[in-house]
Amino acid sequence: MVTQIKSLEKDGYEALQLGFVDAKEKHTSKPLQGHFQKAGVASKRHLAEFKGFDCSQYNLGDVIDVNFFEGTVFVDVVGTSKGKGFQGVVKRHGFGGVGQATHGQHNRLRAPGSVGACSYPAKVFKGTRMAGQTGNERVTVQNLEVIKVMPEHNLLLLKGSVPGAKGSIVVIEK
Repeated sequence: MVTQIKSLEKDGYEALQLGFVDAKEKHTSKPLQGHFQKAGVASKRHLAEFKGFDCSQYNLGDVIDVNFFEGTVFVDVVGTSKGKGFQGVVKRHGFGGVGQATHGQHNRLRAPGSVGACSYPAKVFKGTRMAGQTGNERVTVQNLEVIKVMPEHNLLLLKGSVPGAKGSIVVIEK
């Protein structure tokens, strides 16, 4: 649902602000309550801004549904990948580990090995792949095929994997 129309004169660029998923008014902050009342729409849980629309075609409160994708063959889907927590280099980057489990090796099977060079450059280079937080980042999957558009259920069927957990919000780009 359109909650704000950004104009070139007032904001310096053209865009539509859309609201998703109804929210209770008691869970909405006072500034956002005023924002939604000005637009004449019910409170929403998520707000997102999209450029590239012909803003003159839309009014406040208009609903943009799945009919927007009618006749589209391929789309890009942007979402937040599932978070995996702090992971080692084997799971995070696909390292092979140090080597065999015998010949004196002890607790080194899944270790990264050496991360630096020698006395020169005497540092670890930026971007060296190490253990750390895995997932929970913005992911774009490109060129997913649109199988079917079902306006009666407001449903878009895509062929391929979509980033994120079940129930997460994704952005579908033409």
